[in-house]
Amino acid sequence: MSFKRLIAAGLIVFLAICGAISSARAEPFKIVGFGDSLMAGFGLGPGEGFTDKLQAALRARGHDVTVANAGVSGDTSSGGLARLDWSVPDGTQLVILELGANDMLRGVSPDITRKNLDAMLGKLEERKIAVLLAGMRAAPNLGADYQNAFDAVFPELAAKYGVTLYPFFLDGVAGQPSLQLEDGLHPNAKGVDLMVERILPTVEKAIAAVPGGFVISD
Repeated sequence: MSFKRLIAAGLIVFLAICGAISSARAEPFKIVGFGDSLMAGFGLGPGEGFTDKLQAALRARGHDVTVANAGVSGDTSSGGLARLDWSVPDGTQLVILELGANDMLRGVSPDITRKNLDAMLGKLEERKIAVLLAGMRAAPNLGADYQNAFDAVFPELAAKYGVTLYPFFLDGVAGQPSLQLEDGLHPNAKGVDLMVERILPTVEKAIAAVPGGFVISD
């Protein structure tokens, strides 16, 4: 092979490598919202759910992300554990883990909720997928003992695994009829807007902590 052909072949290989690197860097940051009806968008129209609005909010702030909806209405922490492996695809960089509300509504022992969430966090840690743990709070009518035990699950597990904690997924929406559907449990479109607004800084910090995630300024 002539010298010119060697140079040309080398240039082609170099450009191919550069193109592959560029393509890899061009991939959006992949988030999966994994949860129950609060994540699935129960009772809401197209584009009104939490994952859609979170993706739009992040993109509006200049972040190249995708936010997949892996919410299943009625899911408990037991159901989430059973489907975690196939619901969170390889290549996912951050999971927003939001489960426990249905456990609480059914009066499931907080020990069971803790055990299931602990197992999910362990599985995601093994896969080297970052987690933002979205907490839930027990209804007061379940009694102080249940409330204290349930509410403690989320901060304690977040500390154990060193993951980002958002203390209460329905912050600002729970107990506000104007931000809820008629069932008094699920957020309406305005409620989702507020949820996204309040959780957005925490999501950005969680992404920034992931190797290859974007850098944010104070």
